[in-house]
Amino acid sequence: MRSYSLSSAPDATEYRISVKREERGAASTYLHTRLNRGDVIEAAAPRGAFVLADARTPVALFSAGIGVTPVPAMLHQLAREHSSRAVWWVHTTRDPGRHAFAEEARQLVGRLPHARSFVYYTAPEYTVPDPGAPGGPCVIHGRMTSGAVRELGVPADAHAYLCGPTGFMSNVTSALQSAGLSGSNIHTEVFGALAAINPGVTSPGTGRPHQPPGPQGTGPSVTFARSGLSTHWSDQYATLLELTEGCDIPTRWSCRTGVCHTCTTPLLTGQVQYTTHPLEDPDPGEVLPCCSVPTTDVLLDL
Repeated sequence: MRSYSLSSAPDATEYRISVKREERGAASTYLHTRLNRGDVIEAAAPRGAFVLADARTPVALFSAGIGVTPVPAMLHQLAREHSSRAVWWVHTTRDPGRHAFAEEARQLVGRLPHARSFVYYTAPEYTVPDPGAPGGPCVIHGRMTSGAVRELGVPADAHAYLCGPTGFMSNVTSALQSAGLSGSNIHTEVFGALAAINPGVTSPGTGRPHQPPGPQGTGPSVTFARSGLSTHWSDQYATLLELTEGCDIPTRWSCRTGVCHTCTTPLLTGQVQYTTHPLEDPDPGEVLPCCSVPTTDVLLDL
């Protein structure tokens, strides 16, 4: 099973996925070489929360490499609405030959009266050309720095959407927060495979688990067996995964929508309900914290 982002406009009459062919990618090679027009595939309905917030505030779209695939859909939506919102389109890639959606993004940005476009090319041998046609992106040679993010002038009330390697998203998130953006206004989507993991096992240097910040909850008791921590559920958290993160309990996740099963955790006692039903049910005695909440006292093997 593979998960791909939709890159088409939200109101399009068809779904579009944009898949880079990887040298050893079994699924991407199949899509590029074996799948033909008219073939039938088995697919689940779209899901996930990496979509534009229903707000009139400024928007900043940051992507790197093939992490660009989900953000054109947002740009399409803004252009379709003839949005007057301030928009920043910021993309990092190796060189023009690997710049996905370059012309499509240029045209969409051109339809937005208050949009700015910045493109970073990281290839050492790349030379920045003379300025192109008016309305084109600002092209920069090198990697985007934290200082450069702050200099973009993204206002504190903006909503920022980030997709790319984890290091890229961490750096951009830190820079945006130092520029005044709230963490709740910074939305991220992990792109790429994660290393093999054992939820609940942490590496040296991880902070000690602790009670979640804020007032103590009044809901069912949630106990993390390996961490020796027990707390009460609070409705301020949307899922058990969010509570786990609030307590600095070591775990891993990828999709946060019940698709990848990266966060699968043994449920030792208790019952949960799913706010978003998993694409496939976990095995008996296991739970997906990314899309579940407790309905009774629970004991998790974390």
